[in-house]
Amino acid sequence: MVPSKHAASMGASGSGQSVHLGHEGHQTAPGWCTPCPDSKKVNTVTQQCSQAEAESLPTSTCSEAKVSHSVPNPSRLRKAKAFADEAVKMRKIFSVKGPYPIIRAALRARGWVERMHCTKQRQSSVNRASLDNTKNADDAEREQDPDELHDLMSCLVRTKMVYFYWTNRRDSINIKNLQKDQIVNYFAKADSFVTKAGLCVNLRNLHWFDSADPDTFFPRCYRILAQEEKHAFIEDYRRTACSGFLKWIVDQDIQRQETKHSVQTIKGQRKQSKQQSIPLSLSKMINCALKVCQEYLQSLEHGDIDTSLEVLTQEEWAEYLNSYYLVVHGRLQIEISDYFVSCCKAMLQRLEEVCPQLGIDGIHNIWIIKPGAKSRGRGIKCAKRLDQILQLVHSDLMVVKDSKWVVQKYIEQPFLVYGTKFDVRQWFLVTDWNPLTVWFYKKCYLRFSTQPYSLDTLDRSVHLCNNSVQKNLKPSQQRHQGIPADNMWLDDMFRAFLANQGKTAQWETVVVPGMKKAIIHALQTSQDLMESRKNTFELYGADFVLGCDLHPWLIEINASPTMAPSTSVTANLCTAVQEDTLRVVLDRRVDRAANTGNFQLIYRQAAVKVPQYRGVNLLVEGFNIKNPSPLPPLKPSHHSAPKCQGTVKKNGRTAKKVQQKSGKLKYSINGAVPTPPLLPEPSVPRPAEIPPLHLPETVDKHDPLCDKSHSGLLWKRKTEVSNKC
Repeated sequence: MVPSKHAASMGASGSGQSVHLGHEGHQTAPGWCTPCPDSKKVNTVTQQCSQAEAESLPTSTCSEAKVSHSVPNPSRLRKAKAFADEAVKMRKIFSVKGPYPIIRAALRARGWVERMHCTKQRQSSVNRASLDNTKNADDAEREQDPDELHDLMSCLVRTKMVYFYWTNRRDSINIKNLQKDQIVNYFAKADSFVTKAGLCVNLRNLHWFDSADPDTFFPRCYRILAQEEKHAFIEDYRRTACSGFLKWIVDQDIQRQETKHSVQTIKGQRKQSKQQSIPLSLSKMINCALKVCQEYLQSLEHGDIDTSLEVLTQEEWAEYLNSYYLVVHGRLQIEISDYFVSCCKAMLQRLEEVCPQLGIDGIHNIWIIKPGAKSRGRGIKCAKRLDQILQLVHSDLMVVKDSKWVVQKYIEQPFLVYGTKFDVRQWFLVTDWNPLTVWFYKKCYLRFSTQPYSLDTLDRSVHLCNNSVQKNLKPSQQRHQGIPADNMWLDDMFRAFLANQGKTAQWETVVVPGMKKAIIHALQTSQDLMESRKNTFELYGADFVLGCDLHPWLIEINASPTMAPSTSVTANLCTAVQEDTLRVVLDRRVDRAANTGNFQLIYRQAAVKVPQYRGVNLLVEGFNIKNPSPLPPLKPSHHSAPKCQGTVKKNGRTAKKVQQKSGKLKYSINGAVPTPPLLPEPSVPRPAEIPPLHLPETVDKHDPLCDKSHSGLLWKRKTEVSNKC
């Protein structure tokens, strides 16, 4: 059995080299399986296991693994060889890279034999958590294989082809070098939807694949380092500041009407607020906000074609945003007339009909800034001022160089559990891209933040629910005691929470259908960019945030989601999803009615026939077209040649008419090749006596023979032309 040191090296190391041919022409990936130094002795023991001297041979060991050098048992060797031969015959050789004891155990239970890989451990690249998880995995494997039978079988199949790869590193295998019957657990070129920048761009093309609107399930997102998208983001930020200010006015009116005591308090604060200077008056701010929103509504109806695009100048926008920061972010209390309140309500009602994200915008105009290709919450920050957002984006030179920053609208009004924010990790499985086949896992779990939710602070501990961020933080004492210390809930616990609030049905009618649709739409926009390969699958993890109405909003999609049993929730759930993945991928290949566990097939596209590629074979088919030169027109009989010939202008060239004694004419155009002479028509046309014209189809003016004959003819008749003229 592979001890902890060996397993840790398997999970931590990995090379980006491609798959190459190993022994006996079989494909092996570098670092996946190397021959054991004493493997020949194992074969010798297997062949001579009935002899007594077999007991003196040591057990085969891998160079990096610390396997005990106990004396092999001949019966155990026979058993190992029988299992190995059967696995080779049934094509059940697998290789796992990483600490996946559940996958190993499930495959071995199905009769698969692992071809272990031996790589050098790079201690610097392994963190303490992964070492602890690997150690626990090795202990579990050691209990399952006390007689080290799997180690012997692994050495016996060391040169055999692997038919099932499971890896946590996408660069460890070159998929292009795999054979068709080899199974691998990841697709190539998945950056189109598993990166924040890729998801941001591709969802804009959803209208080409479906009639759904991405603004109904994905918060607005921009690649801010792209110049065009930067201008679009600035316009969106300004417009959101206007709609947020209208919301703030309506909220102030609601608070004023709640109690008379609040009205008296606000009046006292109004007098105090008048002493503070605001760049714009309240009435001017409201008029500017209404004007911007009205122009936006007209642009949606294409009513701004003949109008100016600039609603406010740059100076006016600067004054408005400064006033907005003072009023909304500074929470100033200003007296508002009923007329302005009614105008703001009417405009918000019109915006709500065409803006599906108006409910999540809030009033503070908070945006979340993310590096486009990082995971586990690294580099993510929140900001609510435009100048701060632009400054944060340009502060990281490495990210600026790669143009990977994305800015996404933050959901300011999420659904809270005991006043604490959370997100939902939902797994789904893709088993084919043509036709697109998606499996949805019925179970999921919630991840809570360690601090109560508040917009007074933009700290990561409040607004980021990633377990990699929250596991290093201590839960706040102000947080409700109903949330566990490990910051996780199963979906069953959340459904019980909804039942207590009278919202039991909304989980099945709102949350689950919304997550399914969002996942399908995200995959539809990326289907053309993926490399479709049979015998390939991949498990993904999608993160959702629920709005105040329990509507799910897709935040991101993660490739190779962690399967580490970090808490009691993930220990049970991650085990189940790995086992169910093998049920779908392996068991269902043999029996279409096999149990798929909690996986549910939610989408299967009609197969699209791809034309077979036959290589570059350009062929032009056709036939030659003969295009003879047109014959010169015959002059009518009543036209006679002039008695004195001069120069005639024809097509910009000077032509000399030459009359011979026989009545024949000869044209010479600027020394060019003359055309054949024309025969004059007789006074009485007699077709039988007219000799046929034998004219060439084409005249080559560069033919030296032709030039010689015509030039000689002209030279001979030069004297006659001069005498007659």
